[in-house]
Amino acid sequence: MTKLSTLVAASGGLLLSGLGSVAAEIYTPKHEAGRCAIRGHCGSKSLFGSQLPCVDNGLAEEPDDYLRRQLVDLCGPKWSTGPVCCLPEQVDSLKSSLSTANQIISSCPACKDNFFNMFCTFTCSPDQSLFINVTKTIEKKGKTLVTELDQLISEEYGTGFYNSCKDVKFGPTNSRAMDLIGGGAKNYTQLLKFLGQERFGGSPFQINFPVEYEEPGTKPLPMKPKKCNDEDPNFRCACVDCPEVCPTLPDVEQAGSCHVGALPCLSFASILTYSVILFTSIAAVVGHIAWKRHAKRRSERLRLLTDAAESDDEDEGDLTQNGAMIDRPQKTYIVNTWCDSAFSKLGYIAATFPAITIGTSILIAGILSIGLIHFSLEKNPARLWVSPTSPAAEEKAFFDSHFGAFYRAEKVFLVNDTNPSGPGPVLSRDTLLWWMDVEKSVANLKGPNWGTTFQELCLKPTGDACVVQSVAAYFQDDPDSVDENWKSTLKTCAASPVECRPAYGQPLDPSMILGGYPEDGDVTEASAMTVTWVLINPPEDSTEVERAMDWEVALKNRLLELQDEAKERGLRLSFSTEISLEEELNKSTNTDAKIIVVSYIIMFLYASLALGSTTLSFKDLLRNPAVSLVESKFTLGVVGIVIVLMSITASIGLFSWAGLRATLIIVDVIPFIVLAVGVDNIFLIVHEFERVNISHPDDMVEARISRALGRMGPSILFSALTETASFALGAFVGMPAVRNFAIYAAGAVFINAILQVTMFVSVLTLNQIRVEDSRADCFPCIQIKSARVHLANNGGAQAPVYLEAPEESYLQQFIRKTYAPRLLGKKTKAVIVMIFLGVFATGVALIPEVKLGLDQRVAIPDDSYLIPYFNDLYEYLNTGPPVYFVTKEFNGTDRAQQQKVCARYTTCEQMSLPNILEQERKRTEVSYISTPTASWIDDFFQWLNPENERCCMERRRPCFSNRTPAWNITLSGMPEGDEFVYYLKKFLTAPTSEDCPLGGQASYGSAVLVDDERDTIPASHFRTSHMPLRSQEDFINAYASARRIANEISSETGLEVFPYSVFYVFFDQYATIVSLTGALLGSAVGIIFVVASILLGSLVTAAVVTLTVVMAIVDIIGAMAVMGVSLNAVSLVNLIICVGIAVEFCAHIARAFMFPSRTFMERAKNRFRGRDARAWTALCNVGGSVFSGITVTKLLGVSVLGFTRSKIFEIYYFRIWVALVIFAATHALVFLPVALSLVGGEGYVDPRAMVDWRRIWLVGDIEPWCRMPIRTQRQRRRKKNIRGILTYLLEVLCRRDMSLKVPPS
Repeated sequence: MTKLSTLVAASGGLLLSGLGSVAAEIYTPKHEAGRCAIRGHCGSKSLFGSQLPCVDNGLAEEPDDYLRRQLVDLCGPKWSTGPVCCLPEQVDSLKSSLSTANQIISSCPACKDNFFNMFCTFTCSPDQSLFINVTKTIEKKGKTLVTELDQLISEEYGTGFYNSCKDVKFGPTNSRAMDLIGGGAKNYTQLLKFLGQERFGGSPFQINFPVEYEEPGTKPLPMKPKKCNDEDPNFRCACVDCPEVCPTLPDVEQAGSCHVGALPCLSFASILTYSVILFTSIAAVVGHIAWKRHAKRRSERLRLLTDAAESDDEDEGDLTQNGAMIDRPQKTYIVNTWCDSAFSKLGYIAATFPAITIGTSILIAGILSIGLIHFSLEKNPARLWVSPTSPAAEEKAFFDSHFGAFYRAEKVFLVNDTNPSGPGPVLSRDTLLWWMDVEKSVANLKGPNWGTTFQELCLKPTGDACVVQSVAAYFQDDPDSVDENWKSTLKTCAASPVECRPAYGQPLDPSMILGGYPEDGDVTEASAMTVTWVLINPPEDSTEVERAMDWEVALKNRLLELQDEAKERGLRLSFSTEISLEEELNKSTNTDAKIIVVSYIIMFLYASLALGSTTLSFKDLLRNPAVSLVESKFTLGVVGIVIVLMSITASIGLFSWAGLRATLIIVDVIPFIVLAVGVDNIFLIVHEFERVNISHPDDMVEARISRALGRMGPSILFSALTETASFALGAFVGMPAVRNFAIYAAGAVFINAILQVTMFVSVLTLNQIRVEDSRADCFPCIQIKSARVHLANNGGAQAPVYLEAPEESYLQQFIRKTYAPRLLGKKTKAVIVMIFLGVFATGVALIPEVKLGLDQRVAIPDDSYLIPYFNDLYEYLNTGPPVYFVTKEFNGTDRAQQQKVCARYTTCEQMSLPNILEQERKRTEVSYISTPTASWIDDFFQWLNPENERCCMERRRPCFSNRTPAWNITLSGMPEGDEFVYYLKKFLTAPTSEDCPLGGQASYGSAVLVDDERDTIPASHFRTSHMPLRSQEDFINAYASARRIANEISSETGLEVFPYSVFYVFFDQYATIVSLTGALLGSAVGIIFVVASILLGSLVTAAVVTLTVVMAIVDIIGAMAVMGVSLNAVSLVNLIICVGIAVEFCAHIARAFMFPSRTFMERAKNRFRGRDARAWTALCNVGGSVFSGITVTKLLGVSVLGFTRSKIFEIYYFRIWVALVIFAATHALVFLPVALSLVGGEGYVDPRAMVDWRRIWLVGDIEPWCRMPIRTQRQRRRKKNIRGILTYLLEVLCRRDMSLKVPPS
């Protein structure tokens, strides 16, 4: 770009920029029309210097024909008449110099005309002496050379000139033309100052621009500038270069933009609805109380008037029996009866044949676990979190296959923020020299295994020079260039990067290499610098990738050493290599393995101890400590854990056989889920079995096992089906991390449930036989005789029996006597409903506040070297990632198709691809696009412009010279068909040089694919950049905006266009994660309702259970907003877990309500009736198991995770699981019983309260018959059939069985 800088010299000087003064010696004594100030070339200051003009205050002269033709061809027809103040060599030099500027600004006719007019007028105007005054000269070889002059130019023209050019874009460098021709000027005075400043590579003499000038006879010429939206269409610029002519894009309605005041609409609606319900309820309660008081007073008045005496018959309706039993359910539910019978048989078989059951279970689990030989972990983040069929994954594959994978970037930040006084300048002469040595050492690094160097791996866009984006490039990587004036050099390069281009040719914007300074501030005061080494990214799993990764290992080790060196200099160094994030993500999962293991151990120990406490009270322990050795269930707890592990290994083995790759989430989380669910079921089975032991102590163990499993089996089936179905829904998700987790979890939970009702039941049988034989836990060969009591029985025969029936636990007593009665009080129920609805409304209101994303700093270990890097990246990097809008199967040979993707020509469509992108760039806050678009087709057509004589050349002549129709801005002279393909290929291989900066090799060599056979373009991209993205929200919104823009372009042009940036593949999940979360949770809730309806036999109760689960999940989501947990794939997995676990909390309460235990219901007496009695029964029956077996177990396990040092575990596991335990437990143990007592469905009789002939035949169970009223027994006995005869026998057995209480008739 040196020629652009010498333009001033070629024209004999340019504009004024700064204040000047009248010279002491007068070199331009006469200022009048028709008189010159300078003319011709008189030589240069040095051997290699540019030519300087001669002082000449003579009259303007008529040019000869040759000079006239030169002027008209270069400066336009207005120079076809009149005298001039220039010579042919000046015009030749001017033409040569203007050619470079022409390539940069010719797309905007107004800017070009103003630029050319200014230069032509300055060089050849016959009235030079009116606006030019020479102030300094030197004598050389008898000639007077101009070294400084003043020029007058009107503010109108200067402002118009700047305004016409300020928005012009130069596509190849993705930058503004003003950065190249004006040093990034922000107004016209800065533009003129840049062009007129004497410096190396710039103007060879000083040009000043005085604001006021006292020289008599001088004044600016009355030139009128052209506007970019000029009335004359010949000078009107395209939309990309002139905002005033752009069409207006429709406003973008952003998601979540619906607000009522400061509140989102959903939050407002939730608060309003709850407020209405609350105040309506209060009004209803107050009205009801007032009416009752009024009715009471009225009743008292009537009684006084009638003086009615109490009737002797008033108490005839008083209860003579237990009121709860009178209201007990009478109907049966066939599905429940089938389930009860099936599980009874299953329990009986497992208890009768424990060895076969245990052996078969181990064998099957072992066979499935053999699949572990195919086990493999997926660690690649792109393949882990992105569905291979998602748009982002497919688009990435398309981009990589057509343009090559995005570069591998190795980035470093050097920051001066270690001083107590605050950040300071990071750059000094010493630091620059040290860093240049660092870069040399990095260039010489070799990979430890392959020995590959940076030179072999780096990106080389223009030849042999590697891309290293560093401040050292401003000094040409030469330490000798860092002299005492290094600050001046740095400022110059930052102001005009094009003048300090590195060896690979692309200008370096200061925002790409410096940070921590104001936008218009002093770059030498920057508190941070960043350096990027760019490597080619070969195909995955190739040898070249291994070589690159090998070199990155060496780089990482070197940079870790440099951190210490930087610290000694009072600086801080942070860095990231291409492989760093994946390595640190994988390391993060193993950081707190000990914490996770401890969590599991605590759950296991608690389960083992709590199981033993079901039959061992503190009083028993004091009375006979030896009993603890027998009653302990430590072995049973161990077996329960072994079953959990077996189910996990079997599930992983099964799906490993199927080729499903596991993830680290599976390894960490599934054991917790299965252990939590498994321990719950173990508690329920054991607690029910102990109750059966109390009620039927003389039955065979097999019969007692059958009873226990017959009652608890359907509950386990209910929870297992809903959990398995909820997890299995994730199998339909494309995201591998979620899909694989869901499949593995569903398999593990289902296998665990099967093993519990088979293998665990068999082990429970053996354990009970051991207990009844008074043998020690863990050491069954040892018999504890002191734990036995010998009582005379059957004529003095000795038999071991228990001291006495185990006492009711304190928890059970508390629930039965205190908690359940108070909970089911009318006033209490009203308060609870309103409180829980209030919490639910709060959860709904907080849903819009849940953020999306997963900050990388959370996903990696706290002590990772990447944490400071990401902090610096968000703090100091002032450039955004590049984004490419890719066209597929674009037929560029057709004129109509060309007009859809061009922007700089008059016939281009207003809503063409570049025009839309340019309009979006102007609303960065919505589009997140901040840089001009690099349009290859616009630059290709400009490259063909015959005025750019050194670009497209054939036979030493411009390609499109003397062409009919001629090249013009209407596209009529542009190539089509085969010719288009022919010249496009030449353009894509044309080198980018100072003579022709439009050459497409560097900028577009890999941006366009040409199909010679079909004469079409299978793929091409239009490059721009995002604004600096400093948060997860920015990245997500940038991706969503790019997707919206691409859809808009496709809709307007009919072309297939998609956006691509290197980070899109990781943020694609957020485009659908909200709807995906809603679909998964909604489907899971639907499945819960269906399964509950079938197994509970009541749509109303199923609806109550479903509503309870929904409320718990909504409250958890609301808690996520409060606790700062964002929605992403990890939290989505946990929400799916929450649905399954919430069902586990509710299922057993709901089933105990629908099929109330007669034993417990009898104890309700007259305190409760109807649904209240069944709710009380459900709480007393399984409430203790839900609290001790589910709530406390999970709470202990989750609490340990609070000590984790890993942010991802602390935020996305600990916080969510704590919320899960709290909300699920409170909803199951507080809200659900209250809701069921208010609107629960009609219950069914417990199958054990009915005669089950199959049960009698199978296990000799006659209790249900014996508990029937005698009147009912006699009615059934009167039937003249086989069943009538059997009923008579049952009655006899009941009368003889003294252990059974026969209810009154």
